[in-house]
Amino acid sequence: MSKTERKTHRASLKTGLQHGLLALAAACVGACGGGSDGPAIDAAPQSIAFAAAPILTVGGTAQISASASSGLSLSYTSQTTALCSVAADTGVATGLAAGDCVIEARQTGNAHYAPVRATLTVPVLAVRTQTITFGTAPSLTLYGTTTVTANASSRLAVRFSSTTPAVCTVDAASGLVTDLTAGTCTIAADQAGNGSFDPAPTATLTLTVAPDSSTTAPGVPQGVTATLGSTSNSVVVSAAQTSAGGSPITGYTVVSTPSGLSASASALPITINCPVAGCVGYAFAVSATNALGTGSPSDPAHVLTNFAVTARFFEPDTQPNDSIFTGTFKLDSTTGTVSELAGSLTESMTGSAIVPMTTVPIVHQLSSVSTADGGLLVSSFALNTVNTFWPGGFADTEIGIYYGFPTAYNAATANSFITIYVNPADPTAALNAAQINSLVYGDCAPGGMMGAACMTGVYGGGTMGGYPVTQTITRR
Repeated sequence: MSKTERKTHRASLKTGLQHGLLALAAACVGACGGGSDGPAIDAAPQSIAFAAAPILTVGGTAQISASASSGLSLSYTSQTTALCSVAADTGVATGLAAGDCVIEARQTGNAHYAPVRATLTVPVLAVRTQTITFGTAPSLTLYGTTTVTANASSRLAVRFSSTTPAVCTVDAASGLVTDLTAGTCTIAADQAGNGSFDPAPTATLTLTVAPDSSTTAPGVPQGVTATLGSTSNSVVVSAAQTSAGGSPITGYTVVSTPSGLSASASALPITINCPVAGCVGYAFAVSATNALGTGSPSDPAHVLTNFAVTARFFEPDTQPNDSIFTGTFKLDSTTGTVSELAGSLTESMTGSAIVPMTTVPIVHQLSSVSTADGGLLVSSFALNTVNTFWPGGFADTEIGIYYGFPTAYNAATANSFITIYVNPADPTAALNAAQINSLVYGDCAPGGMMGAACMTGVYGGGTMGGYPVTQTITRR
């Protein structure tokens, strides 16, 4: 074999050996299910899912989160290295320059899963500032609810608050607004910031509360009363009921007639002071206010106060029994008049014995006369007539004959009366001597021990010497 032939034979053997080794390697891969550098030919596919993209700022960091459907670990790389970097094992990205950072997540596969890769675009902002923008202002009805919306440019969650808590409240997280009353509702939105963003400037949204169509101002207060207060120049004003108009009543106002006096409070009763004792000459109206406004006032109510009275007349010949009147009356301080004087008068000379005493009902107020000192002499009668003394009428008389004399006893003419003194400016004030001396009674019930003569008590000496000694008036 020549030198050339030997050289050609060696080359042929080398080529055959190489082909044999390649075939053996291929056979091994097919039989063994793959080598260390890649998956098996029949490996299953897998996918990668990213969490929502965070926002990066220049110089800031953010976590990139992803997972493989196979459950195998991922590695991360930046495809925009001028804009961002990323830790391969943790996924923590760092912003380097403003722009769209592209992060790749890779899973290389194994004997069972084929390799897979996916990308996520993350914006990199050049500044740390953020702003808040409200959505369209919703409508808000009186005592109703609505929801406001707002977004931060950082995409961070905002918190809501009410700057008008007397008018409305708001849920900090959801933005649910609840109206409390009429007025202007102002909602603030804030974002506190984080490691990447500074706090956002507060943004506000104003809502005008619209009344419900069924809501009105309060109605006219009903059952208004005015009575004298604890002092001589004060009046207490109240009302039995007031229609709220569909909105809670927030206050009441009392106004006088004649004008010039007023007082307000959140609730009744209201005490109002007058410039004159007893508030003589004044009446008072009440109006109510709610979120919709102030309703119409009531008619002016007169100052009406109930009193009790006791008047004693000394009877020297029948001691220890005196003639006593016990009764009640109503004072109208607005007009300075007394009405409904009624009670009972004891008869110290009635029947066959001094004791026990009987009483005469006194129930018909028929006379009221003004005195020079500004008081009133008020008289009430047993019968609905002033005919007490014969031949008729009544007077401050020492002795009188009963009306109807000399006829036989007739209950229809058996009249009696009492006269008391009332100071309209201060009914409970103690009386002076002259005022006490103006008190009178006439017990003209025929058939008693006096026969046709009336029992009388009057200053200067009544029948059997009786005369007035005391009168006391108290509030009921």
